[in-house]
This record gives sequence, structure tokens and C-alpha cells, in this order.
Amino acid sequence: MPRYLTYELIDDGAIARIMLDRPKTRNAQNRGLLVELDEAFKAAEADDRVRVIILGGTGPMFTSGHDLGSSDDRAERAPGPDQHPTMSTYGGTKAGTEARMLQEWHFFFDNTRRWRNLRKITIAQTHGTVYAAGLMLAWACDLITADTDTMFADVVGSRLGMCGVEYFGHPWEFGPRRAKELLLTGDSISAQEAHQIGMVSKIFAPDELADKTLDLARRIAQRPTVASLLIKESVNQSVDNMGFYNALNACFSLHQINHAHWAEVTAGETIIGTPDHGVESWKTAAPVHERQVDSPW
Repeated sequence: MPRYLTYELIDDGAIARIMLDRPKTRNAQNRGLLVELDEAFKAAEADDRVRVIILGGTGPMFTSGHDLGSSDDRAERAPGPDQHPTMSTYGGTKAGTEARMLQEWHFFFDNTRRWRNLRKITIAQTHGTVYAAGLMLAWACDLITADTDTMFADVVGSRLGMCGVEYFGHPWEFGPRRAKELLLTGDSISAQEAHQIGMVSKIFAPDELADKTLDLARRIAQRPTVASLLIKESVNQSVDNMGFYNALNACFSLHQINHAHWAEVTAGETIIGTPDHGVESWKTAAPVHERQVDSPW
């Protein structure tokens, strides 16, 4: 049985609904959750009854991004007999840049690329504050719904001195100039603006989000499966031919170079690149333009 998410089949299996279920951590993405999410996606992909997958989250937000220190996260990174076998390369046996690169390639980057090309239509049902790695999960889906109060931002630039998250979809989702602005400032955008720029597909009232997203999934599930998948593939291939796939690979390498640089910058006592010169400060600070955020990170 999954520990970190729920999986249910709706309408005789036509719709699979996956809900991230770590509400106390705002559905932070520890490695156990990401392993289970990959298994859930694969199960839905292999089920011929399933035509549409909904990905959402329980509690006050869709997901708060990468897990940066919960008890589960610390246990996963500590070597020992209880360690998950897929996590051994980062469980204390390797260190530094190499270990981080292996961790991020497998759990954050390659997973997200694969989910983007899943042989099902996928809908991200987002709510709350969708920051950093939360964007990655949403961007991997074919459609994104949000409630009227949802906010989006990549805060790793303004809080951690990084050039964006591992799956660098920013120029394609925000547009080039808006992407630069949002990454340089850490500002957030509302669901309404995300809809205006084409990143969010539908906006619903908070108390209607789940039902309306399910209605949308049902409409899509009524379409012939082959036609739906050919539409998805046509759009994905068009974007890939415009450079999306190669850009993702190149920007992941830049992300790792940025990690190595940041490690060097923060090696001394003086830390630069964060608003108040503190690495930990970003966990509780919202983007500079939107200070009302409910997140433990």
C-alpha cells in the first residue's frame, strides 16, 4: 500500500486520481513520495481502462516542493538497512556534487521528463502556493487547473541563488522575458495571470476545484483514446522540435554547475544571494512580491 499518496479509479476506471498525501509537510516531495508517484503513474499508464489521470494534493497546498529536512527525508538520506534500495546512491555513501547530480537526475529531472510523455492525458489539480518543484509536477502534466487563490513561483533563484529548478520549463510556460523577471525577483503570479499567459487551463472556485477538474477529465475521457494521444504527441513533438527537449537537458547541466558554484559561495561564513544573507531564510519567506504564504519551507 502507498504510504505517501492515494490512488483511486473513477467511472469504471476511465479516470485515475492520484493525490499526494503528506499534508503535515504540505506534500513535500521526499524520495519515497516520488518513487510511489512514479509507480502510480506507471500503474495508470499500464491500465487500458484509464484514459485520464488527475494529480492533486491533500491539505492546504498541492505540494510545497522538494523535501528539505522532514524526518522522512533525513531517514532516507541516512545509510542503514531500512534504506529504500533505489535511494542507495545518495544515502551517505557518496557526497558533494556527484551525489547531488545523481539524486537530482533520477528523482527530479528524468522522472519529470518521463511523466511529461506519459501515454495518458494528465491533469494537475493545483491549489495553495505552487512553488519551485511544485511547478515541475504541474508542468509535466498536459493540463493544469487551479483554484482562484492559487499562486505560482520559482523561488530558488531569490532564496538559494540558483538559476531555477531542475526541469527548466520556465521560458516555455512563462515566456522568455517574464521568465527572466520572475526568476530574478522571486515574484509570484496569480492563477488569473497564469491563465492569461496560457500556463493554467481552467480556474475554479476553491470549493469546486475537485469536482470541476473531475468534470473536465470526464469530458476528455469521452474522446477516442488514440485521437487524444495523437493530439498530445503532436503538441509535444512540435515543442520538442522547437528545442524544448534539448533545452531541458542543457539547463539541467547548468543547474548542476550552479549547485557547485553555490556550494563554493556558501563555504565561508558570509552567505550572499539571499535577501537576508541566510540559507535557511527562504524556507519561511514568500516571494518578495507575495508575502502571504502558508508553507513550512
